[in-house]
Amino acid sequence: MADQDSTPSSTAPDSDDDFNPALSNDALDELDAMLDDIRSRNDETPQWEFCDGYLTALVCTRRPIDVAEWLPMLLGDGLIIEDAPEDGPLPFQADTFKDEAQQARFLELCQLRLDEIATQLDIETDALDSDDAFQPECMDMRGAIAMLPEEEKAEMEGQDIPSFGQVWALGFMFAVENWPEDWAAPRDKDATKWIDDSLEKMVAVTEDDTGKPAVNLYDDQGPASTSQDRVEKVGEMIWACYDLRQIWKSFGPRVETVRRGNEPGRNDPCPCGSGKKYKKCHGA
Repeated sequence: MADQDSTPSSTAPDSDDDFNPALSNDALDELDAMLDDIRSRNDETPQWEFCDGYLTALVCTRRPIDVAEWLPMLLGDGLIIEDAPEDGPLPFQADTFKDEAQQARFLELCQLRLDEIATQLDIETDALDSDDAFQPECMDMRGAIAMLPEEEKAEMEGQDIPSFGQVWALGFMFAVENWPEDWAAPRDKDATKWIDDSLEKMVAVTEDDTGKPAVNLYDDQGPASTSQDRVEKVGEMIWACYDLRQIWKSFGPRVETVRRGNEPGRNDPCPCGSGKKYKKCHGA
């Protein structure tokens, strides 16, 4: 398992000349705008933070899941797009996107993020604050709201504001729960324990942060909004992503056992209905 020597100190690494994320701030704003537009047609459309957790689970899953499977599960009715070609663009999903250009751009940005997640999780690291470490798109919404003017904060009074990392972890577990056969425990007892432990760490972040606020991860000068315990749990969640990626890569896709039914006797009637004996028909 990955060494757990540090916990994240912010929602993302500080921007500098050495770190070039696959998705720029402009690209993230573009994704938020697209999701807002999609939400006008489907009010169950998730936030990008949820999508990022979901995409990370796809990277950590045992079997590569095709876009024709994961896109409708994330933004549609959950049914596989049956007419999707093996090569070439996905058929236009008119119930989700406003036009083909929006669909193509959304999938392009998602693929950039998928590639980045896979690259980061495949690089060995001993510190989560290093530039090449995996950084989930987690948002400290409570910290952001704490920085608002009093009048705007009052408008948020009584609303259920998610904890740091909570929406992201829910997105990850949404993928796990919708492809249970790909997350079924292997026969290897040690691997099964690692998988169970890793998913327990993920589930822990889906729960509310009820600890005493100690830090603000939106602005380190802002009022405390997140407990130290939650910061540590998010760190454990990130290390769990490393472990899950490596465990499932070591096993590879599940091999389905092919079982053949009982074959007719040579002199039995052929099951095709021809009236001939099996040995004179399909058994020839």
